[in-house]
Amino acid sequence: MNELQTKLSTFQGGAAVSGVLQKINLSPWVTTGRKWMPGSDVGLALAVAALLSVLVLPLPTFILDVGLSLSITASVLVLMVALFLKRPLDFTSFPTLLLLTTLLRLSLEVATTRLILSHGYEGIYAAGHVVAAFGGFLMGGDVVIGAILFAILLVVNFMVITKGSGRIAEVAARFSLDAMPGKQMAIDAELSSGAINDKVARIRRKELEEESGFYGAMDGAAKFVRGDAIASLIITAINIVGGLAIGVGRHGMSVSDAAAAFTTLTIGDGLVSQIPALLVSTASGIVVTKGGTEGAADVTLVRQLGGNPKPLALAAGSAFVLALMPGLPLLPFLALSLLAGAGAWVRHKSPIVNVDDEGDAVALPVQTSSETPISESLRVDLLKLELGFNLLTIASGEESRLTEQIKILRRTIASEMGFILPPVRIQDNLQLAPDRYSVRIREIEVGQGDIQVNKLLAMDPRGGEPDLVGQSTQEPAFGLPARWIDQGLRESALVKGYTVVDPTSVVVTHLTELVRENMSELLSYTETQKLLDEMPREQQKLVLDLVPSQISVSSLQRVLQALLSERISIRDISSILEALQEACGQGIKSIPSLYSHVRVRLCRQISASVSGPNGYIPIITLSPEWEVLFSENMTGPADDRQPALPPSKLTEFVSKLKQAIDSAISQGETPVLLVAGGLRRPVRVIVERIRASTMVLAQAEISTKSKVRTIGIIQ
Repeated sequence: MNELQTKLSTFQGGAAVSGVLQKINLSPWVTTGRKWMPGSDVGLALAVAALLSVLVLPLPTFILDVGLSLSITASVLVLMVALFLKRPLDFTSFPTLLLLTTLLRLSLEVATTRLILSHGYEGIYAAGHVVAAFGGFLMGGDVVIGAILFAILLVVNFMVITKGSGRIAEVAARFSLDAMPGKQMAIDAELSSGAINDKVARIRRKELEEESGFYGAMDGAAKFVRGDAIASLIITAINIVGGLAIGVGRHGMSVSDAAAAFTTLTIGDGLVSQIPALLVSTASGIVVTKGGTEGAADVTLVRQLGGNPKPLALAAGSAFVLALMPGLPLLPFLALSLLAGAGAWVRHKSPIVNVDDEGDAVALPVQTSSETPISESLRVDLLKLELGFNLLTIASGEESRLTEQIKILRRTIASEMGFILPPVRIQDNLQLAPDRYSVRIREIEVGQGDIQVNKLLAMDPRGGEPDLVGQSTQEPAFGLPARWIDQGLRESALVKGYTVVDPTSVVVTHLTELVRENMSELLSYTETQKLLDEMPREQQKLVLDLVPSQISVSSLQRVLQALLSERISIRDISSILEALQEACGQGIKSIPSLYSHVRVRLCRQISASVSGPNGYIPIITLSPEWEVLFSENMTGPADDRQPALPPSKLTEFVSKLKQAIDSAISQGETPVLLVAGGLRRPVRVIVERIRASTMVLAQAEISTKSKVRTIGIIQ
């Protein structure tokens, strides 16, 4: 009964204690504790402060043993991380880690020196058990052997590993900085050609900056290890000399006893510091020598040393010959010969397979087929620029401005017309003439031209052929007479008032005009959906109300394509959507009627785009007779009527239209053909075949606030 009461009281007390603990809020203490954990900002600051304090504060032997154990373990960890690195940039903190590990070793050496000089006369454990173990076990109890071993480790670390790693880091830093402009241009070229997008380009630029900073930091961090080796040598000499002086002069020890005590501890301390230094130096050498090699060191070594059966077979044969030579041991060379021969046989039967980033398996010894997949041949590029053999230099090389000008073209089209031009794929085509280029839209050639890479194109703004020494040609974009002249004649051509352009500008100008003429074909269904998705958040409600309940994306695409075909900007897409919503609310469903309604709503924008420098719209009108003739000769449904003029009348109209336009252009005007609303589309069908750049407007498409001036009438 008493035992039961005791257990019950104990249980009740435990419940009471747990109730009290539940009432205590421990979250602030947990949060504070996390700040002091290793890996946090406060924890790192305290760790560095502790390292610096070791330089001036004495440490007990237990803390010193912990520090030395930490130094050795951390060095092994750094070496293992370096061995399993995929690439050097995965260990960008290595220069900082080099500084901290070097500071840790030097701090511990100072602490050990303090204990050796102050308590070395007391025995081998005066500086802790770690130093005693290295001084006794590794030295074998012989001070001379320990000193020789310490000297060898010091020479290996200082003269071989550290010196080589420092030189490699210096060369890598120099080459990385020299190669940075070329790599940046390569990224810009891939971005302009559409091979990568903006996100990938930003990632690659960031990696390029990290690479440059990493190799520069490694060049400086290699000096830490070199200085550590020199400091260890100086500290060892100070410990031996100082220990002998203190032991003999202060504690009355004999020279032999003082040498035995202090030298053993000093050499042990030197070995304790040199072995971690050697490990970290080896890790530094592995990181800087890795260079551009991808994959872990073990995988890379096995793939490159044992990937080809021929070297393994030759090594096996050499080991077998050495095994038969008199005086050499038979068993080791014979065993190595058998192992190398077995490896060569295995690699011959099953070659190493390399899996690249895309997951395509490629056998190393076997020549892979260069044939592209069938799926790649089905891909259609929206916009492509093909270059002949002699023109490849304008798309590559430091002096090329082609990719930069194409980037400017894409920005200009985006700001003027309201949609982002698809990437321009630049590709060589050996079937073209060496000096010819070709522009393709959806794999269909829309224009081509010939340029001379090392010359300049001179044109007379007045329309005649330049009076210069050179090869006569025709400017590809506008068909003006021109001449290819030597670069030395540039100043002479400018003095005569001629326009001089370089070959790259000729290509880009022609590309710009072809893009403007065929812009509607570049607006795909995907780009239309992208325009809707990227509209501002406050306008998404309009999109949800309109698409697809009232109009489909494909119908919207056709309306936008119609606007672009007449060079009307779709940048104000919110107004276009509002006009479509209004038209759909009135029951308008056909694409031509929707397009006409949108044009009327965009009258201010259209009027502003066709206004001349003098502030008015220069118009050419149709006589009443032509308007009646067009109205009486129409075919097709009401929403899509087409002109059906007699051939003689059509020829007469085209002739008079050309005369009126040419006369207006000779007066320095850019004329607009103004017709009645019902005739705009039929007349536009005729005009775009003879002069696509001439705008055809209905009367309702001219803003009431715009000034109009009639400069011609087609009688």
